[in-house]
Amino acid sequence: MNDFILVKSIFYSSKVDIYDIFNYIMVNIFFLGLISFFTDLSTEMVYPLIPLYLVSVFRATPALIGLIEGVAESLASLLKVFSGYLTDRFQKKKAIAFSGYVTGLIYKLALIFASSWVGIFAARIIDRFGKGIRTAPRDVLISESSDKDNMGKAFGLHKSLDMLGAALGILITYFIIRNSGGNYDYKQLFAFSMIPAALGLCMFIFVKQKKQVREIKQREPFWKNINKIDAQLKLYLLVVFLFTLGHSSNAFIILKAKTIGFDDANVILLFFIFHAVASLFSMPLGKLSDKVGRKNLIVPGYFTFTLCYFGFAFANTALTMGTVFVLYGIHTAMITGVERAFIAEIAPPELKGTMLGLHSTVAGIALLPASLTAGLLWNRFGASVPFVFGACMSLLSAILLLVFMKNERANKKQ
Repeated sequence: MNDFILVKSIFYSSKVDIYDIFNYIMVNIFFLGLISFFTDLSTEMVYPLIPLYLVSVFRATPALIGLIEGVAESLASLLKVFSGYLTDRFQKKKAIAFSGYVTGLIYKLALIFASSWVGIFAARIIDRFGKGIRTAPRDVLISESSDKDNMGKAFGLHKSLDMLGAALGILITYFIIRNSGGNYDYKQLFAFSMIPAALGLCMFIFVKQKKQVREIKQREPFWKNINKIDAQLKLYLLVVFLFTLGHSSNAFIILKAKTIGFDDANVILLFFIFHAVASLFSMPLGKLSDKVGRKNLIVPGYFTFTLCYFGFAFANTALTMGTVFVLYGIHTAMITGVERAFIAEIAPPELKGTMLGLHSTVAGIALLPASLTAGLLWNRFGASVPFVFGACMSLLSAILLLVFMKNERANKKQ
């Protein structure tokens, strides 16, 4: 009833602003979530098939897959800090995000026309290029559509819709492959995945960009303002880099599942479990971080990842692998939205987009050596060793955060 009275008072105010209503009931975040829902539905109809496609059609090795994934992720991630800087400078958040999402359609076309692993490589770069452009402005739009006390809930809602779309995309692909009797056409699936990508672009019609009156002043490159960055944010970016060195592409998880005996359809079903669990827990865990502090979710999330990678390393049955995928989904729900809320609330307001982009760039830079290292370790020592290495890097990262990271929420209550 109090919520209704508040909305009613906003509506009947003499200075009514429709954006205030959108902001209050989180409709803006919902539509941003729908954009990610349809985009990830499209993307995840394709992504689990890429390593399978490379191996079955082009006879790619794990090392080559590691090279493709590592280079694509790293090169694209370099754009994220630049995109964030442009977002802060020109305040064209919606337009920049839209341009990044458009590449989802171009990516699928590139996959359809690819005739070698080089073409797949180029397509993956196009896809990650778009993600590099859209991530920072989208996250700024989310943070500006929420107040600080509900930041974790806002990012959690977005992540929940994002992962739900991914889960449904995977489930659609699973049923197509399962009912095809093994005679499915990869390129038909690539073409079909373009439909939800187009629907996602249509959702931009309903997204509102908050109008802000900003002081007009000359902007300097972000590296000249490095002293403005909170020490806790600097620490977290360092830990993210170390953590990502052991967090290789999910393509290796797909390959590991294949070594246990999973067929193409069941490998895809594992990723449905992962995304469904992450979608289910993202919003409640994001909301929990608003109450107990970001550290109390991020640190356990890193420890959970350590257990996941040890699980991937030594899993040798379908039941064990399925259990680890459930745990992997919980880890994602604990980390992804919460860390973005953490960055958004402690970054200087004039550098918010830049810092959200820098976080992704730091992780992206580490992804190239991470995937290359995983591929080489796999080739030389076997399928388990890359995951043991990743688990150790995650454990180190968790300990660093446990010892040195402050709990901002706890500090505020003192």
